[in-house]
Amino acid sequence: FAPAKGGVVGPVGGRGGSAVYTWEEVQRHSHRGDQWLVIDRKVYNITQWVKRHPGGIRVISHFAGEDATDAFVAFHPNPNFVRKFLKPLLIGELAPTEPSQDHGKNAVLVQDFQALRNRVEREGLLCARPLFFSLYLGHILLLEALALGLLWVWGTSWSLTLLCSLMLATSQSQAGWLQHDFGHLSVCKKSSWNHVLHKFVIGHLKGASANWWNHRHFQHHAKPNVLSKDPDVNMLHVFVLGDKQPVEYGIKKLKYMPYHHQHQYFFLSKFLNTFHGFLFLESHWFVWVTQMNHLPMEIDHERHQDWLTMQLSGTCNIEQSTFNDWFSGHLNFQIEHHLFPTMPRHNYHLVAPLVRTLCEKHGIPYQVKTLKKAIIDVVRSLKKSGDLWLDAYLHK
Repeated sequence: FAPAKGGVVGPVGGRGGSAVYTWEEVQRHSHRGDQWLVIDRKVYNITQWVKRHPGGIRVISHFAGEDATDAFVAFHPNPNFVRKFLKPLLIGELAPTEPSQDHGKNAVLVQDFQALRNRVEREGLLCARPLFFSLYLGHILLLEALALGLLWVWGTSWSLTLLCSLMLATSQSQAGWLQHDFGHLSVCKKSSWNHVLHKFVIGHLKGASANWWNHRHFQHHAKPNVLSKDPDVNMLHVFVLGDKQPVEYGIKKLKYMPYHHQHQYFFLSKFLNTFHGFLFLESHWFVWVTQMNHLPMEIDHERHQDWLTMQLSGTCNIEQSTFNDWFSGHLNFQIEHHLFPTMPRHNYHLVAPLVRTLCEKHGIPYQVKTLKKAIIDVVRSLKKSGDLWLDAYLHK
C-alpha cells in the first residue's frame, strides 16, 4: 500500500477498489483527461470510459469530481444492470469520515429525495401503460394520413392547404412529444425497444437524428440552465440569458447582437418561417412549450447543487388541464419530468403532490404558472436580460 494523493491509504495505481479518498482528492480529478466521480460513496475513474459512454462524453463528464448518485439513478431504468459496467472502473470509496454529499450539500434533503424516489419505484409510478402510448401514436398517424388524404382527393386549394397545415403541425408537434417519451426510455420495459421506436418516430416522422437529440437533451437534463453545460442555454451569441451572462457580456463590451432588442427579434426569428406552412406553426408550438418552463428561471454557472435543488431552480410547471396536458405533451409537469426523467408522462400528476410537499418541507420554491403567464414571462425575461446587458455595456 502507498499513500494516495489525498493523504489517505490506498493501493498503488488505485485499481484494487479498496482505496479510500477524501472529497478534496476526488474533486481534483474533474478535468478533461482526468475524471473521477462518486456513486453511492464508491469512487470511479471514468477517464477512459467517457469515450464509450452510451449517453455521450459530455453528459457524464459534467459530473466529474462530484457525487453523481441521483443522476445515475435518474437516467438509468435499470441501475443494477448498469453497475456491472462500473465494476472495472472502481478505484475505491470515500473515507468513512467523509460525508456522502460533496460541496456541503444538505444531507437530509438528499436523503428525503432518495426516499421519495424509492416510494415512486415501490408504487409502480415508473411503469408505463402501453395502451396510452399506442393510442397516442395512433392519433399522430391518423392526422398525418387524413392531411395527405385530403390533399390527394380534393387538391391544394387555399382552404384545404391551411387545414392540412394545421393538421400536420399538430401531428408533428405531438410526434415531437412522443419521440421525447421514447428517448427517455419511459415507454417500453426493454431499453432496446425504446431506442428502436425513438429512431422511428424522430427519424421517420420528424426527420431528425436520434443520436443528436440524445447528445444534447441529456446534457440539458443533467445540468438544466447551467451555462457551458446545458446546450439549451447556449444561444451562440444570438441571445443573452438570465442575470449573470448579460452583465458578463456587457462588461466585456461584447455586442454580437443588439441584445436590448432581443425580446423583439425573438419574434422575428420565428416569423422567418412564415412561408413554410405547417413548419411555421410547429416551430412556434415547439419553442413556446420548451422555453416557458426554463427560460424565465435561474440561469447561472455551475453551483454544485443537489439534484432536487438544481432541477427546481431551473424549472417550473404550468397549470394542469386537459388542454395543457395534450398541448405540451404533459411537459407542463416539467418539474416532475426533470426529477424522474424515465417516468411515463401519464404518472406525473400522481407524483406532483409528493414533490410539492417535499419542496415545502425544505423551503424550495415550487413554481406553477398559468399558460398565459408562462408565455409572457419568456418575453419579459428576454427583455430583462437585454436591459441588464445594455446597462453593463454602457456603464460598467
